[in-house]
Amino acid sequence: MEILWDEIPVFTEEYLKVIDITDKVQQIIREKKVNEGSILIYNPHVTSAITVNEPDPELWDDLLEAYQRLVPLKANYKHNAKYRGIPREENAHAHILNTFIGQSVTIPVREGRLLLGTWQGVLYIELDGGKRRNLVVQITRLK
Repeated sequence: MEILWDEIPVFTEEYLKVIDITDKVQQIIREKKVNEGSILIYNPHVTSAITVNEPDPELWDDLLEAYQRLVPLKANYKHNAKYRGIPREENAHAHILNTFIGQSVTIPVREGRLLLGTWQGVLYIELDGGKRRNLVVQITRLK
């Protein structure tokens, strides 16, 4: 067994945005010549998230609208009170949603391919946009 590392840079100017990173993850598997093993994609940021779901832009709109209904962008958050008036720092909603959605996903790799279901893709979800992020990739390659 061997452990390999990589990163996936992501950026969006939109405040709330879903980005399909499946192709980038699969490209890393090809470049690292992983035939069998698993891949962990870890998001080391507290105002964005990562998940596996359907790569459908209409669903993404539904998700973002549902997130805003569950955790409104503007509310009486204690976290925001200490940053009142500082652009992009009133982001308690993003911290809260991060705990619901998640920090990482692990996907098996078989015969050089991500073992995803028919309607699954790897999605990065920006909850506090206009930031450059790097996702950490850890690959366990079986020899």
